Amino acid sequence: MSITVVGTMAFDAIETPFDKTDKIIGGSATYVAYAASNLVKPVQQISIVGYDFPETELQSLQQRGVVTDGVVIVPDKKSFFWSGKYHLDMNTRDTLITDLNVLADFDPQVPDSYQDSEYLMLGNLVPAIQQKVIEQFNKRPKLIVMDTMNFWIETAWEDLKKVFTMVDVLLVNDSEARQISGEFSLVKAAKKILKMGPKFLIVKKGEHGALLFNENSVFFAPALPLEDVFDPTGAGDTFAGGFIGHIAKTGNASFENMKTAIIVGSAMASFCVEKFGTQRLKEISINDINSRLKEFVQLVNFDIALV
Repeated sequence: MSITVVGTMAFDAIETPFDKTDKIIGGSATYVAYAASNLVKPVQQISIVGYDFPETELQSLQQRGVVTDGVVIVPDKKSFFWSGKYHLDMNTRDTLITDLNVLADFDPQVPDSYQDSEYLMLGNLVPAIQQKVIEQFNKRPKLIVMDTMNFWIETAWEDLKKVFTMVDVLLVNDSEARQISGEFSLVKAAKKILKMGPKFLIVKKGEHGALLFNENSVFFAPALPLEDVFDPTGAGDTFAGGFIGHIAKTGNASFENMKTAIIVGSAMASFCVEKFGTQRLKEISINDINSRLKEFVQLVNFDIALV
């Protein structure tokens, strides 16, 4: 079961209340690939990097079953760079620097070798680019998941609405769900958003878990309480990688199986925040993941006598 991932591969500089780092590997596609490759192979990457992106990082991904045939290396430009500073609550951050560099020229092409991909993860990108990728597949993937953000809601709304009609699962955070729908209640927001095209909606609530909606059902997955949270950057993308990785591994895109996929995604995200960047994701094994999943089971497992 193959997954194609479209998104950024980049450098980040991050400051949190606990520490800071000047330049580390980041990008939505990077986090998705590290998470998903624990569950299914191959993960087929589509992205763009500059001459400064380390070859060792590409090799690290390749060793994990990530195919990089769709990663374009631009020899005379730098990679995308983002710098941000987190507030004390770690749920809000200020963007300090955004250097698009090669991302300004990103024109993704789906390699012929990716055409049989059954699952497609569209990272947070310009909606027109997301649409272009979908349209390049000769046969529509079984499941298309997309992420977006407030910036595209504000600046590319008409294009974004078109992409909504082309995907199966939309990933947004709670403020974005409210922004899209104009509703404060997330239940009302979900009903409006699902009428726009997606069959499923996942609303990420950071340290407060995630909600899964479809036409008639809702499921809530908690976030694991952690003693130390060093860096939330990439947690949402890691969640997405765990989610689509589980769906691809099981070959089951039902609402019931998505419940489990959300728990898997949450478990992956809980690792991501424990260290800066992708560092923790590079360390974990399948045994670590299974142990973390057992913690989630204990978190939500209870017996109750009905009155």
